[in-house]
Amino acid sequence: MHGYIDCHCHISAGDFDKDIEDVIENSKKAGLLALLAVAEHAGEFDKIIALSQRFPGFIFPCLGVHPVQEASPDQQRGASLQVGLDFTPRYVNNEADKESQRQVLICQAQIAKELDLPLNVHSRSAGRPTIHLLKEQGVEKVLLHAFDGKPSVAMEGVKAGYFFSIPPSIIRSEQKQKLVKQLPLENICLETDSPALGPEKQVRNEPKNISISAEYISKIKGVALEKVIEVTTQNALRLFPKLKLAIRP
Repeated sequence: MHGYIDCHCHISAGDFDKDIEDVIENSKKAGLLALLAVAEHAGEFDKIIALSQRFPGFIFPCLGVHPVQEASPDQQRGASLQVGLDFTPRYVNNEADKESQRQVLICQAQIAKELDLPLNVHSRSAGRPTIHLLKEQGVEKVLLHAFDGKPSVAMEGVKAGYFFSIPPSIIRSEQKQKLVKQLPLENICLETDSPALGPEKQVRNEPKNISISAEYISKIKGVALEKVIEVTTQNALRLFPKLKLAIRP
């Protein structure tokens, strides 16, 4: 099977409303087999489901709540009873806010376990607390997207069998480069986090840029690009088995 899977993107973002057809077509031309459309809040669920019906077998819904929510157009706050933890100081500055996020993540972890679904997790500035909480909750199927912690912390996730998805911003992120150097290829997936985390700052990222992640991982690991594509795609299919229903060898 030769092709990429974008394990974490926000294709429902308003940035794509005007040219979604072109974005999807360009993604397919770039070798994408499927992408997971990740929600940030419950208000996006219907839009993501509609996109998955509009592009069947290519866009797959990934429904959950992001740990940072927009309170108003010019203000963001930590979510209260979301998936992941985000302890970035400008959003969270006290233990009560952190505990609120923990409780929401626990709720979503329990739902995922009951439904036997994987968790697609945001953990900015909270790598170690997130991994520890997921392990405490007995969650086994985890993707830690755009992980910003130290490689030593990531290895705790590797021991737990967790996967880490790498965005195109790796080409300008020393932290991501160090992370990939340490992570086993068997624990790496690809993502774009479109429209964010592209190869250039402040430029709209698209799923077609997934190849940039793969090429840079190939360079860091010293393995063939084809090997990176094959292993990361198989990793994604192992973590998200429902993709196999649409993707044929």
